[in-house]
Amino acid sequence: MATSLPILPLLLILSLATASDSSTLNSFVYGGCSQIKYSSSDVAYTSNLNSLLTSLVNSATYMAYNHFAIAGTSMHEVVYGLYQCRGDLPMPDCATCVANSVSRLGALCPGSCGGAIQLQGCYVKYDNDTFIGAEDKTVVMKKCGQPTGNQDKIVNRDAVLEGVVGNGGGFYRAGGSKDVAVIAQCVGDLSEGQCQDCLKESVDQVKMECATSGNGDMYLGKCYVRYTIGGGRGYFNNNGIGGSDDKNRGVKNFALVIGLLAAIVIVIIFLTFICRVFAGSSKEVLECFLALQSTILD
Repeated sequence: MATSLPILPLLLILSLATASDSSTLNSFVYGGCSQIKYSSSDVAYTSNLNSLLTSLVNSATYMAYNHFAIAGTSMHEVVYGLYQCRGDLPMPDCATCVANSVSRLGALCPGSCGGAIQLQGCYVKYDNDTFIGAEDKTVVMKKCGQPTGNQDKIVNRDAVLEGVVGNGGGFYRAGGSKDVAVIAQCVGDLSEGQCQDCLKESVDQVKMECATSGNGDMYLGKCYVRYTIGGGRGYFNNNGIGGSDDKNRGVKNFALVIGLLAAIVIVIIFLTFICRVFAGSSKEVLECFLALQSTILD
């Protein structure tokens, strides 16, 4: 029982540290719903939609991307859906993000035949009209930061954007140079060529819309590009995107936990020593220790 005191604050600190990262992954970016509605009495479509969303959540526990089509007895009962987690997420975070997205879609798009939501860590979409494998370079969300006032930084930004996106690669790409960091991703239903076209368009758009901005986000229908300049690596970290600062923060958190644990151990040793000096039997030492512990807590 005497050891239960130091364990509790340690677990609390660890849980707070992990909760911060989890909350950023589930931060809302954008969402939308189709104007076509289905009736609450349409049991077949409701059932198929629920089945689809359940499949998305279950699949996200072991795959970063997947898509499904749930068929019905007629065309209007068919529902299509997919999810895409950010390429650097571990599977537990992917599963949590997709489950969170599905839950939010229920509140965001009640009764809609289609809906889409983008969180920092994942993307989920469903509709009664097929969209799987189709290109979509429509701008759905853009965000630009304050101007940098430094043209050399903008030149470097453009070079990094072209370097990360221009030479091809996988569906998830990240890179940086000097004080610029870039992240880019496509939805997994695109072909490599479609992904490249989408990312190229996203880069062109973010360079045009966020001409001299210190950071910028450009989300198209099936891909996105994000960048940050200078001290802005913290901008990525605040949105759950890994970088060297994440490692430094992890080291600092670990050191803090170890330091606190060491301090608690020292206090326990000191209290035990005091009790051994003034008490006799082992029972008296234990009673003394518990009494001192109770006094400190009070």
